[in-house]
Amino acid sequence: MIRNEMINQLSTKQLVELYNNQSLKIIDVRPVDAYNGWRQKSEVRGGHIKGAKCLPAKWCEYIDWIEVVRSKGILPEHKVVVYGYTKIEVEKVAKLFARAGYSDVSIYLDFVDDWCTNESLPMENLKRYKQLVSANWVNTLILGNNPDEYTNDKFVICHSHYRNRDAYLTGHIPGAIDMDTLALEAPETWNRRSPDELKVALEQHGITADTTVVLYGKFMSPDNDDDFPGSAAGHIGAIRNAMIMLYAGVKDVRILNGGFQSWKDAGFEITTDDVRKKEVADFGVQIPAKPELIVDVPKSKEMIEANDADIVCVRSWPEYIGEVSGYNYIKKTGRIPGAIFGNCGTDAYHMENYRNVDHTIRETQEVVAIWDDVKITPDKHLAFYCGTGWRGSEAFFNAWLMGWPRVSVFDGGWFEWSNDSKNPFEKGIPNKK
Repeated sequence: MIRNEMINQLSTKQLVELYNNQSLKIIDVRPVDAYNGWRQKSEVRGGHIKGAKCLPAKWCEYIDWIEVVRSKGILPEHKVVVYGYTKIEVEKVAKLFARAGYSDVSIYLDFVDDWCTNESLPMENLKRYKQLVSANWVNTLILGNNPDEYTNDKFVICHSHYRNRDAYLTGHIPGAIDMDTLALEAPETWNRRSPDELKVALEQHGITADTTVVLYGKFMSPDNDDDFPGSAAGHIGAIRNAMIMLYAGVKDVRILNGGFQSWKDAGFEITTDDVRKKEVADFGVQIPAKPELIVDVPKSKEMIEANDADIVCVRSWPEYIGEVSGYNYIKKTGRIPGAIFGNCGTDAYHMENYRNVDHTIRETQEVVAIWDDVKITPDKHLAFYCGTGWRGSEAFFNAWLMGWPRVSVFDGGWFEWSNDSKNPFEKGIPNKK
């Protein structure tokens, strides 16, 4: 048991000596955004100690904290080393581990001054961490100051939702406009709208190719029994909108990591003002500027047959094996033959396996471990799909943030595929090859 006067504090030399110990678990208790790469204390190098697990100190307040710890594979038999920005937070988490039965717990307090400044010590970060911003970053922006990694002079903050303006009008970030996902995707197919329609929609929302766009949504506990469950899954909708904007040609698309929940957790001002959209004259580039980010049915069929490509089914297990369609408007059940199971979570409106408990994006090594297990690898062209594009877009966004070179969304997904009786489909548990 750790006592106040007996906490074992490691030097940098001691941690380096332990680093390759197979039983070692290094725990980073800084905010998720610092773990990803944002330098919140002016550290020389952004990111985290290579291999460290992300376990922010704020999660200590969650009643299921120990379940989160165990889900990350951090077990009582491991050697645990806790590090972060402040001694208070580091010791707080270390003591929690001790109370939970972890007998070998140490703290490391020289991360910023020693580890970050020594180029020979291993660190890593999320390649496109700049596109995943914190509530503090957004607040700095709307106050008229220049946050880190921002050099633009025009931005739009979009509160995304699906046919649910009440989600916006009952509270949003000051200055944010609302954007219905229907502005960018057509309800007849749930695919992205035509280039001409996208141009008009983006211009109406004040967005050009050179605008920095920050998107977020509200998680409102979707219920499959509702007529429109997606109306409560706003943050997946925000990432769907972000994906289509990237395809269209917006050069600087950013997501508020954790969505509206992160803004609330930070304690910043919330407003109910209905902010007027400021239309612009011209988007500025031909749409789509990034056509490779979306594939349609013909290309998806080529990918299924190709050795250097895969399509990835980002649906729940019951959907994948054909027990349910996942949607109240899709009748046919099953999966596309040859699709790899990408495992979103419990149903069509949740992405638990790609998110942390506070709805921030899950650490890279955990997502990669899920994908490694089913041979989803960055050397292939990958097209992620779900029922209609939302979950596929979030999985795509994870891979894109990692810098994987050839990632797309199969826009039609199961909805378009299953509507054509000529397309083959499978049910049941697939045979292992």
